[in-house]
Amino acid sequence: MMAPALIWFVVYRYAPMAGLVIAFKDYNLGLGIMDSPWADPWFKYFRQFYESPYFGQLLTNTALISVYKIFWGTVPSIFLALLLYECRLTWMRRWVQTLSYMPHFLSWVIIFGIALAFLSPSTGLVNRWLDGVDLGPIAFLTSTDWFRSVLVGTDMWKDLGWGAIIYFAAMMGIDQEHYEAARVDGAGRLRQIWHITLPGIRSVIILLFVLKLGQILEAGFEHVYVFYNPQVYPVGDIIDTWVFRTGLEDLNFSLAAAVGMFKSVIGLGLVLIANRLARRWDGQLW
Repeated sequence: MMAPALIWFVVYRYAPMAGLVIAFKDYNLGLGIMDSPWADPWFKYFRQFYESPYFGQLLTNTALISVYKIFWGTVPSIFLALLLYECRLTWMRRWVQTLSYMPHFLSWVIIFGIALAFLSPSTGLVNRWLDGVDLGPIAFLTSTDWFRSVLVGTDMWKDLGWGAIIYFAAMMGIDQEHYEAARVDGAGRLRQIWHITLPGIRSVIILLFVLKLGQILEAGFEHVYVFYNPQVYPVGDIIDTWVFRTGLEDLNFSLAAAVGMFKSVIGLGLVLIANRLARRWDGQLW
């Protein structure tokens, strides 16, 4: 039963790692990987990326957007899960779950169309309202002051219901005897949430944090690529979008592979660090 999944990982995850050798070669598309000459020195393209004027900007943009997404993708989801857990009207809980979960299935292209309908400087509903109260219009999608907020806001809206379902499922697994004992001792709803519900889902929060921390240099390639434009490169260009332009548009495959390998090594280190911290904090092994 595990064979299909294992075969998929070997074919699509491990076998392509052999192609990372082009990060250490002056790759020529006509010569192929094996016949392309080795770079001199071997870290030529790693140094080229480090010395480029884009290095600091790309790392800053990627890290900031990822951290914002992790925070605003976690706290609102936990808050919504708490509201659903405390709701005693079953029909309302189901409707809210369904409506909040639906955006998770939409592609970023569709979400960009929705954002454009609301945030367009000329025809957007938000800018029409701002113009009516003499506060606009504001070029949300092309402004360096607003672009990161748009990215984080649309990401939070898309995955709010998905995260809430995970935390809500963890809450449903908490032993109800704890709440009964708390009520006997006179604890109100807020104290029950603080001392029972949140500690009860702590392991799930830590697990999801560890998984997200390993992808902190991802920042969502498809999301950013669909939304960004040259005007917001200073605040919106991340490592993956830069690698895409460098590797596939400029055909500099060696530099793109070197940057991708650099990002993967950093991500692996972050996962190991987060896992060690999680063991010390929660006492669980994953």
